[in-house]
Amino acid sequence: MSEPFYAGRLFRPKPGATVAAGIVFVILVALGVWQLQRLAWKEGLIAERHERSTAEAIDIPGPGGDLAGLDFRHAKALGRFDHAHEMYLAARSMNGNPGYHVVTPFKLDDGRTLLVDRGWIPLERKDPAKRAEGQVEGEIAIDGLLRLQRAKTWLEPDNQPKDNLWFWVDLPAMTAYVGLGPDQVAPFFLEAGPAPNPGGFPIGGQSRTELPNDHLQYAITWFSFAVILAVIWFLYHWKKPEEENAGRSAASPPAGSRPAR
Repeated sequence: MSEPFYAGRLFRPKPGATVAAGIVFVILVALGVWQLQRLAWKEGLIAERHERSTAEAIDIPGPGGDLAGLDFRHAKALGRFDHAHEMYLAARSMNGNPGYHVVTPFKLDDGRTLLVDRGWIPLERKDPAKRAEGQVEGEIAIDGLLRLQRAKTWLEPDNQPKDNLWFWVDLPAMTAYVGLGPDQVAPFFLEAGPAPNPGGFPIGGQSRTELPNDHLQYAITWFSFAVILAVIWFLYHWKKPEEENAGRSAASPPAGSRPAR
């Protein structure tokens, strides 16, 4: 009967390998803990967005109000669209189809103007004449999600106001483009809700409230690496005496040999 695998094995950790493995182990565990912290933060942000976007619609805040807590807040407004000054957010797609988002000034009853991302149109509908039914006239009520100004990312091209092509919402630049002063335009914009427009375009409801949340998988990955490292470290130092002696003999030069010159 063969002896068990563990018979005669001794656990003799080497200081150098142990220190190196310990440092890497601590780093891996720290990365896993960091991802768990990121997970808690992301889940809180997702819950906050969901609560704001599904709450009862508020009226558009007045001038000088506190902007904190407005991002993704469900809101409603009453006013008139200024279709003559609509702008186009380029490189927008819907179900894989390329197009634009139409951003139109919306004149509120209090005299201010609110920029409204009315939604998506296909490339061939950029000309307003090809979606005339959707160019609603007169006073109307709209609703959607308020959005705050964000910084341009390095992946986004520069806006091209001269060509009326925009790749990100730049409130100050858009305000100047439509010929208004900073005090005349709200310091946020509205992404229109999914209510259909006459003629079908623009298609609203383009807000993206969901966020990618892979932090749990990342945490599991880092913790798994830490466990694997610990197992390898243990097995490496858990040897039979003859295996350890064989390793030493292989690393040592034969007796009587002289180093080459």
